[in-house]
Amino acid sequence: MTVRLENLSKTFGATRALDGAGLELRPGTVHALLGGNGSGKSTAIKILAGAYQADGGTIHIGAQSWPAAGYDAKAGWSAGLRFVHQDLGLFDELSIAENFALDHGWPRGRGGRIKWGELRQRVAQLLAVYGISADPSTVVGRLRPAQRTMLAIARAVQDHDGADRVLILDEPTAALPQHESEILLQAVRRRADQGQTVLIVSHRMQEVLSICDDFTVFRDGRTVANLVAAEPTEDELISHMTGAPVTVHEPAPARAGDTEPILEVQGLTGGPLDGVDLTVRAGEIVGVAGLVGSGRTSLLKTVFGEHAPATGTIALSGVPAAAGIPNRMAAGVAYLPEDRLGEAALNDLTVRENLSAAVLPRLWRRGRMAPDTEAENLVSTYRVRTPSADAAFLSLSGGNQQKVVLARWLRRDPRLLLLDEPTQGVDIMSRRDIYAAIRQASARGCAVLVVSSDFVELTELCDRVTVLRRGRIVTDVSGDALTADHLTALTQGVLR
Repeated sequence: MTVRLENLSKTFGATRALDGAGLELRPGTVHALLGGNGSGKSTAIKILAGAYQADGGTIHIGAQSWPAAGYDAKAGWSAGLRFVHQDLGLFDELSIAENFALDHGWPRGRGGRIKWGELRQRVAQLLAVYGISADPSTVVGRLRPAQRTMLAIARAVQDHDGADRVLILDEPTAALPQHESEILLQAVRRRADQGQTVLIVSHRMQEVLSICDDFTVFRDGRTVANLVAAEPTEDELISHMTGAPVTVHEPAPARAGDTEPILEVQGLTGGPLDGVDLTVRAGEIVGVAGLVGSGRTSLLKTVFGEHAPATGTIALSGVPAAAGIPNRMAAGVAYLPEDRLGEAALNDLTVRENLSAAVLPRLWRRGRMAPDTEAENLVSTYRVRTPSADAAFLSLSGGNQQKVVLARWLRRDPRLLLLDEPTQGVDIMSRRDIYAAIRQASARGCAVLVVSSDFVELTELCDRVTVLRRGRIVTDVSGDALTADHLTALTQGVLR
């Protein structure tokens, strides 16, 4: 089914979110909608979903057309648009069949009794069509992440075979590890090959390049590129998104191994960790690759002092590390956790106050807190897009929030920087800014330990990657062997 948006406009007060933007989806294709934070892509998706009403423009879906100002969610649903958002809207405690029935209704027999056999049979057929290897009676909470996303897709289009439904996926892989993302993307590609039309919004460039036929790029509320049946490079797409040639960041050279060891871990056990030995040297960026449950996050939290090890030793610059977070921070350790809003940020405070949080003793003078006059410089240095340092932290995009939290730690000039999923859910431009900040810290002699489920990220950022499986380090990878495919095989246990 063809979908065409023409000359969409939308303002929020003095902000023009969309300024004559448009895109066109060809039937049976996977189409990527790309753009940085504030480009207008989220606004366009919300207009299609009926959450926002446009100020002007036209929306065409199949043979039907609407003035964009008069279009709503009911119109989109009736015309065949189906949405799967980052929040999948699944009920983990219920079975697959029950989740489908909540969305589409329960088959009833005499006396209003639910016809469970008919429901399970219908759902089993849908699961087979979408390649989901699970029984309809399976509780959703037991499914793998990729299966859950495919289940949400199948549920969204269960009222038809999907050929005349347009599926709109908003960041479908944002919370998925690499191998689960690949499973999901392969399934989406198969659906398009069978006639499904798919619009996908994603910050993961390599993923959209691997499965998409067409690409539309928004910048500042306008369409700046429509690439049909194209094979662009990542740099070409980023150039469209930024409006400038891509600055190439050369990977850091492999370390010769003669710099000072900053972190030395020996025989570390506790929780999922089972005898971890690890060394990270000054100026070295070391990645940790592992599946969920491998112990990768526990390793960082133990080094930071949040978790106490059962056995083993942790030394910082040759000195045994004192227990507890305050002592580790005093020794020069910084930690950026995976859950930014839940564990890393002060959500109700301003950008300035978040930047100040890690250096409060410096600002405490004569019984009162002095203004943080460095905040503006940090905002500029770390390329944080904000109206001012006194803007609310939660008013920033995810990528800019992440840059604020990273800047807060880096202003302490740490000796050891621990990063857990440092670019999860951020746009490509913020990702590059974060990479640049990490590399600059490394160049100053900071040792960096990075956990990421994005193996492409590990290959681009790290000097070497250590592979963690079932709480044990099984190998180190560097040089020509450091590829995403090789890391996938090692973490899955395909190679030893």
